Amino acid sequence: MSDADTTPRPAPRTALVTGASTGIGEEFARRLAQRGYALVLVARRAALLDELAEDIRDTYGTGVETLPADLGSREGVAAVAGRLSADGEGGGAPVDLLVNNAGRGDGGPFADQDPDEIDAMLDLNVRAVLQLTRAVLPVQIARRAAGETARLGVINVSSLAGEPPVNPGGSVYGGGKKFVTLWSESVAAEVRKQGVHVTVVLPGFVRTEMTRAVQERGLPEFAFVPKHQLVRDSLRAWSAGRSHVIPGAQYKTADGVLRVLPRSVVRALARRMA
Repeated sequence: MSDADTTPRPAPRTALVTGASTGIGEEFARRLAQRGYALVLVARRAALLDELAEDIRDTYGTGVETLPADLGSREGVAAVAGRLSADGEGGGAPVDLLVNNAGRGDGGPFADQDPDEIDAMLDLNVRAVLQLTRAVLPVQIARRAAGETARLGVINVSSLAGEPPVNPGGSVYGGGKKFVTLWSESVAAEVRKQGVHVTVVLPGFVRTEMTRAVQERGLPEFAFVPKHQLVRDSLRAWSAGRSHVIPGAQYKTADGVLRVLPRSVVRALARRMA
């Protein structure tokens, strides 16, 4: 038997993706599998997760776990946090990359929004992201301190909806996403010297179930960033150790304009559009 036959192969990298059953999460899962990652897929709809897992195994030959969980509930967050806390000692392969993608985009005038729906959106868009990141970072930091050389970290999918100074009709959604963006960049600065990378992604419009109402209003094609481009740009930014990325040239330009316009002008435009 040759030396090549007996040399142990390195364990595959593992990524956990939330909101993985459709849309951006599914695209992350497929592109990570293409890059050789084993996967842990998280979403509420178990049947869709199982279908996706089978397809990915057949297409890419990678290992796939499914973890059905409602991240708007404490029980769901606890189940996924437990998986993220695994360090390879009997609790499953440790997670090299967490992709916090799950979210919801309810909107409308704040005074008309249902209080329970407001809480549900904050639970999923903000609290779950914090708790899952808090579960995985200590394990990743300890692995790095122990000499782990694999790239480790987190990608948080936020939104450009949090960047304008005012967002009529999207105050809770935009405010939550702004929190995720600022918090992510702060955490990125905290863990960078420990060899762990956190990247926040600020997409504009993407064709998913969540943006169906916007699509039906007939926005022009250039307003949408393809899912594959968003995921490609996100993974490149994370691999390069960048703390944030805005996919799509049109949205990079829009963000630059927002930063140079006087806030009073942006507020006036937002009031007029509302």
